[in-house]
Amino acid sequence: MMRPSLNDLIAFVAVATHRSFRRAAEELGTAPSTLSHAMRALEERLGVHLLHRTTRSVSPTEAGVELLGRLQTTLASLDDALNAVTAFRGRVAGTVRINAPRLAAVLLVRDILPRMATRFPDVTVDVVVEGRLVDIVSGGFDAGVRLTGTIPKDMVAVPLGEPIGFVCVASPAYLARAGEPETPDDLQHHRCIGHRFPGGRLYRWEFERAGQELTVDAMGPLVLDDEELMVEAALRGLGIAYVATWAAEECIADGRLLPILSSWMHKPEQAAVYYPGHRAVPPALRAFLDVVRDARPVAP
Repeated sequence: MMRPSLNDLIAFVAVATHRSFRRAAEELGTAPSTLSHAMRALEERLGVHLLHRTTRSVSPTEAGVELLGRLQTTLASLDDALNAVTAFRGRVAGTVRINAPRLAAVLLVRDILPRMATRFPDVTVDVVVEGRLVDIVSGGFDAGVRLTGTIPKDMVAVPLGEPIGFVCVASPAYLARAGEPETPDDLQHHRCIGHRFPGGRLYRWEFERAGQELTVDAMGPLVLDDEELMVEAALRGLGIAYVATWAAEECIADGRLLPILSSWMHKPEQAAVYYPGHRAVPPALRAFLDVVRDARPVAP
């Protein structure tokens, strides 16, 4: 039996992981039809059916699952071996793939990437923005960014910036027209701008005061899934928005939005960069983590 090439095996891992010829082709920079032909040739060479194909989906067979698991481990070891020698080049180079929700991606662009560009100009940071929680290992990412409460316990977490605060805001015109709520319960009489998670679930607004926690089903004429659009909607007088403080701070500073229910706002939450702790850290990722640590404010 002629051994398959490394490129064929890498292509199989991409197809089996993404379960899509199109997405795998985008990752590898080739055409879906080329990948399909390559996978059929691989199956013929091995004499084993590796992939179930339909007009809408592709998934690994039992043999494909077995091969995928072994190849992922082998390719990870190969990456570690190649990364180990990059330190001898004198300059750190490579690509770091990061998965992050938009809320955290803004922090990266604002606070981390300018420092990366200055200190490590040969490192490319490839940020994929999506709100759903993903398995960064099977997704082919070097690291992810999430609020610490949502990070798997088997990951290593490095705090990113200051804890993220949240604020309820509305325009002066809206409050003049509808009045200002004094407690979260008063929100049932107001027009609230809803926040939908990528998975489809509506966010229940969280409040806390004197140890008392409560959540509110904020109802209104508009539901959005983007912080900056929520701020824009509030500016237009469409209702009250519950957003990260950074998204509204400029509008609050110049008076275009007013914070409300300030004494009821939930405590800030810490975001962190996380990565697998069971394998060697590539030099490019190590450089990225160093910048994240250095950018963290020092407590007085």
